Amino acid sequence: NALSRELMAALEEALAGITRDPAVRAVVIAANGPVFSSGHDLNELRAAPNREAIAEIFRHCTQMMLALVGLPQPVIARIQGVATAAGCQLVASCDLAVAADGATFATPGVDIGLFCSTPMVALSRNIGRKQAMEMLITGQPIDAETAVRFGLINRAVPAAELDAAVAELTRTITTKPARVIAKGKGAFYRQ
Repeated sequence: NALSRELMAALEEALAGITRDPAVRAVVIAANGPVFSSGHDLNELRAAPNREAIAEIFRHCTQMMLALVGLPQPVIARIQGVATAAGCQLVASCDLAVAADGATFATPGVDIGLFCSTPMVALSRNIGRKQAMEMLITGQPIDAETAVRFGLINRAVPAAELDAAVAELTRTITTKPARVIAKGKGAFYRQ
């Protein structure tokens, strides 16, 4: 579940369609397998011919993350596994997040000579400064319980209860007026 250019483009295209669809009341970002998102596709980054090409990948990622924030519908991250680097940014860019209690979160770029500067923005808007710096400069993963305590996710539940917890949160949201939620979400991010 690496954030390749192809995956980011597909997600951005889907979000553009959702923006115009009043029947969609909430969006759940979910993944299959043991990893929620490993962040950028490192093979794609290594294959980039120059710094400009790498910068373009990061710009595309930023644009996709901003599309999540700009979506009028609430976006819930459903995290069943590891969320690292830009995958952690993806979690932080969603409005709400529910994780299985075995999920982990990290910004380990520092371990391979890269600072997670794009994930840093969303991360620092979600959690305290000291906690963000610790994650960014140590690269050490945090567990779901710590992610709740830091404010990165809303709740951690047993893995067997993850789908039910996400469904309940979604149901609660969809009982509220969509217009009010869209206006409120927009105001929240503009403040």
